[in-house]
Amino acid sequence: MKRLNAITVPEGFGTSIQSGPHDVDSWVFVAYDQLNLSLIETIEQAIGTVGLVFIESAFKGRSRPYHKQKLALLLSNQRHFALEAQDAGYAVDYLVTQGTYAEALTVLANEVGPIHCVEFAEYSTRIELQPLIESGALVVHPHNGWLTPRSWFTETVGTAPPFRMDRFYRRVRKETGWLMVDAQPVGDKYSFDEENRKPWRGDPAAPAPPMFTADDIDVGVKKLVENVYSDHPGSIDFTQIPTSKVDIEASIEFARSCLVHFGTYEDAMSTESRGLFHTRLASLLNLHRVMPHQAAEMALESTAELNNVEGFLRQLIWREYVHHVHEVTDGFRTLEVNRSLARRDAQWYDSAPLDGEPHPNHLEQTFPLPKAYWGQKSGLACLDESVASVMEEGWTHHIPRLMVLSNIAHLLDVQPRELTDWFHVAFIDAYDWVVEPNVFGMGTFALGSAMMTKPYVAGSAYINRMSNHCKSCEFHPKKTCPIGRLYWAYLERHSHAFAGNHRLSMALRNVAKRSEEMKQIDHLTFLKVQDALANGRTLRPDEQ
Repeated sequence: MKRLNAITVPEGFGTSIQSGPHDVDSWVFVAYDQLNLSLIETIEQAIGTVGLVFIESAFKGRSRPYHKQKLALLLSNQRHFALEAQDAGYAVDYLVTQGTYAEALTVLANEVGPIHCVEFAEYSTRIELQPLIESGALVVHPHNGWLTPRSWFTETVGTAPPFRMDRFYRRVRKETGWLMVDAQPVGDKYSFDEENRKPWRGDPAAPAPPMFTADDIDVGVKKLVENVYSDHPGSIDFTQIPTSKVDIEASIEFARSCLVHFGTYEDAMSTESRGLFHTRLASLLNLHRVMPHQAAEMALESTAELNNVEGFLRQLIWREYVHHVHEVTDGFRTLEVNRSLARRDAQWYDSAPLDGEPHPNHLEQTFPLPKAYWGQKSGLACLDESVASVMEEGWTHHIPRLMVLSNIAHLLDVQPRELTDWFHVAFIDAYDWVVEPNVFGMGTFALGSAMMTKPYVAGSAYINRMSNHCKSCEFHPKKTCPIGRLYWAYLERHSHAFAGNHRLSMALRNVAKRSEEMKQIDHLTFLKVQDALANGRTLRPDEQ
């Protein structure tokens, strides 16, 4: 394959790729989130011997202010996998371009003819490459890296809202036979959520996540990211991210050790262990370094109690569910819901392209994302600890994401697109197909009832019950914490939108019972917190 001025091999790493003529029938473009040779098998069966093309696009890296840890994870895993593929006997061409994937692939297709690929998971990648697909320069093959076919979703959930998980979940269980005996669920029920809501008080001990050792590829990637993406948020710590085959094996074993208590404490939060019994496999699953069926088999082979295994499988199936929802709605563009144009907060590049289209915003929320989400201290221990985890590791587990980060932003009427964008750039496992359903649909209620029957909001009582954050906070969870008043003010402010919602009927009745004086205090607290966080000030109990 020819080398052009705009396309070069990476400095240092490029010498690891074997050069020279390649005897292949066709070339396959391997996207950054398709790092598993099993995804190539159907293409090989169809067209014969293939070579693999990998592309690093600086344009993609700078299209959003991605966390340095996320960029390091993606780039290092892609480089490691390219060499693993080469060691497995594949011809490999590894290219770096300052431009887009589309520009690089256009050049390559003109040189070698049509290039093959696996269907892309990210909506943004599909849109970028659609002209090449339509012209025949890029030939798309099915993606076999999912657990479920689209038909299981459409036949049980449909293609229009309301979308509900339960029917799909039951279909998957029945079709796969997971935790089923004689067509009935083991334990006589499908869900063990009631057993999986315990707070963690230090016993049993939470496993320490594996610590990884950086190799030469990791060192090269760190140098690249720190030089090219120096203005991106966060930092790089390769002891926290798996990149090599050895790292991945260690990650799987860690996940296996977590399963014994995963379900029981999956809703718990603690400053003593950021991850508790969460497996941290999502980033590897979304890159396909670990295939979803591998994770499912690991759980099914586990000797953990039923509630823990079922809870883990439910998370895997939820991942499938949100992927289907995102695709059948064209990234929620087909939904009839209130919409608004998005802005970008101060951490977003001025040069980053805005899509110019209105995004879901059911409650018409417009408050900008507070600076606290980029590391400015808010004074709320739960929020500050959750953000610290994100800034340092690019990760927290799903309860801080939902019940702290999303909850507080939602109570403050943060613009849903802004919060979604923040999750997308800040988390190492975030892609549009997974983060948009989770934040638009669940975290902010921006889709209305399309995915959820009610918003996931809570006051300080929930956080105090499920974590130890309140113990280290200047605010008292009952007496001075503003989150409680933010909760009541939110329900009062949006009560018209929730009229007739039976799942909120009790909460709305309690709001109605509050005195006008208390409602006024709730509203003033909301305004004070908005003002303080909008201007980067730290909240203090004596100022409430």
